Amino acid sequence: MTKLDSKIPAGPIDRKWTDHKGHIRVVAPANKRRIDVIVVGTGLAGGAAAASLAELGYNVKAFCFQDSARRAHSIAAQGGINAAKNYQNDGDSVYRLFYDTVKGGDYRAREANVYRLAEVSANIIDQCVAQGVPFARDYGGLLDNRSFGGVQVSRTFYARGQTGQQLLLGAYSALMRQVGKGAVQMFDRHEMLDVVVVDGKARGIIARNLITGEIERHGAHAVLLCTGGYGNVFFLSTNAMGSNVTAAWKAHKRGAFFGNPCYTQIHPTCIPVSGTHQSKLTLMSESLRNDGRIWVPKKLEDARAIQEGRKNGKDIPEEDRDYYLERRYPAFGNLVPRDVASRAAKERCDAGFGVNKTGEAVFLDFSSAFERYGKVEANVRKIENPSPEEILRLGKEVVAAKYGNLFDMYENIAGENPYERPMKIYPAVHYTMGGLWVDYNLQTTVPGLFALGEANFSDHGANRLGASALMQGLADGYFVIPYTVGDYLADDIRTGPIKTDTPEFDAAEKEVTDRIAHFLNNQGTKPVDDFHRRLGKVMWNKCGMARNAQGLQEAIAEIRQIREEFWKDVRVPGKADELNQELEKAGRVADFLELGELMCLDALTRNESCGGHFREEYQTPEGEALRDDEHYAFTSAWEWTGDAGAANLHKEPLVFEEVKLTQRSYK
Repeated sequence: MTKLDSKIPAGPIDRKWTDHKGHIRVVAPANKRRIDVIVVGTGLAGGAAAASLAELGYNVKAFCFQDSARRAHSIAAQGGINAAKNYQNDGDSVYRLFYDTVKGGDYRAREANVYRLAEVSANIIDQCVAQGVPFARDYGGLLDNRSFGGVQVSRTFYARGQTGQQLLLGAYSALMRQVGKGAVQMFDRHEMLDVVVVDGKARGIIARNLITGEIERHGAHAVLLCTGGYGNVFFLSTNAMGSNVTAAWKAHKRGAFFGNPCYTQIHPTCIPVSGTHQSKLTLMSESLRNDGRIWVPKKLEDARAIQEGRKNGKDIPEEDRDYYLERRYPAFGNLVPRDVASRAAKERCDAGFGVNKTGEAVFLDFSSAFERYGKVEANVRKIENPSPEEILRLGKEVVAAKYGNLFDMYENIAGENPYERPMKIYPAVHYTMGGLWVDYNLQTTVPGLFALGEANFSDHGANRLGASALMQGLADGYFVIPYTVGDYLADDIRTGPIKTDTPEFDAAEKEVTDRIAHFLNNQGTKPVDDFHRRLGKVMWNKCGMARNAQGLQEAIAEIRQIREEFWKDVRVPGKADELNQELEKAGRVADFLELGELMCLDALTRNESCGGHFREEYQTPEGEALRDDEHYAFTSAWEWTGDAGAANLHKEPLVFEEVKLTQRSYK
């Protein structure tokens, strides 16, 4: 049986990473040319890793299912990237970023990994500036910062409302430089469908060319999975339509333990669901909570009038507005962590105070910001006695400069002008803190198989703070894996090229082709989306923002039923040797149908509430999450046994030496 070994270095926490780098093995430059590395996924983690490893001299193959690495879902992280540079001189530090991240994750993250993340964060900004990322700057020319949820300092670097896109372009330019040099072979429009394990080590992948349908074998001395999260198990989420769990799930079925699968982040700032026609949801950046105030009417009759279309937000006078986050959490106000803000919105809407037709929306209002910024701008322009109209106009100009593309996006989708009426938002599935279990070196329980970025579980505990996803992806790709993968590959300098004409590759390819043949020959009656939508409804209702034992047990039974029907009755048109997006979706939904059951099982076995995992049976009288540190201060690491419902649970105890375990409070 595989034994969990987190490989956390000894010594003081602020020396662990430095000492570890100084003592792990390295591969000499001449020997790097003998070693092949596969990188699956080319977002921030994958693009940074592929570029860095190629720059070091390794032979790299990079795979993405998009038509270009520039289309990775990292572009959707709009609001910013955290780093402990203390440019605002407001008391930030590496330790404070570390502390905020551990606390924000509700004390369910590994301290050593989180400290390393905070430690290398400043290097990330320097790297990206050198690449030409156009971060916003203040009047004096320094990089500007803003605040995100769960913190009381300004440490988030940003490029208007398109930070992820700009950072990805930086990583993409570094990657394509290596492609141009021949150090990276780029395989776009390829999807990894299995990982190949030889003598207990990951030695390659099976991939499908999505244009021609050709099944390909690729060997390597190590495989890095940088394939993002699995939020699309809920069908409706803020993730790109193609985001999936297939690569990670195939690795899980080959022996990689899955960590904390039930930890799902619900983002509080999304455009509400408008009808059953939707196939995804749109995220409004958390950066908007810097200046937007969240509220609902104080009076039920006002809420009903808004729901029925007889009133709108501007008709409700100030004294009749309930700024419920500011009321409940005065110390952090609208910038409480995402899980806290999401549950608070759900509570108000469940009580009947929602502000759209379905009653599932709250207001995000910028009217106060317009007035505040307008007065400042009038002073800057030396305008004496400006009229209220002039102040409003000037304030809107300032807000447009900071968030204009987000406001435009909202108007295009919602059909309302957010400069004239408050935005309507509601929580939606966004990020998954769970993922493949990895040790301190980012290696899974399968030697030679590494997981980076959102594909692993390591840095966020039970809830990710805003602007930390970009930070983790780039930290893993640029500043962690180049060191740690070398420690593993030092044993392979005399191995020689990995052959793909072996029984292990034969067996893995046969499994892939048999599965494809089943889908195409099944002759069922229902499309893939029918099963995916049914799964998503079960997951949202019974394993979403709130869970309870009865609902989770019901969900497991329902998922099994959907899965049984799926394999019998799914209909996949087209052929295997062509572009066939229904075939792609069928494979991904098949994996979601197994993952969903494991998520419910994980949630059922964790009898506490923490972060994004809110069990209704375990809450304080005020409705806050109630942890059980005595029994559940561990990472769940699930081992595949052939049946998602019969997975074997391993536990990695979480030891807190630097941060005292306390119940979170943002009041």
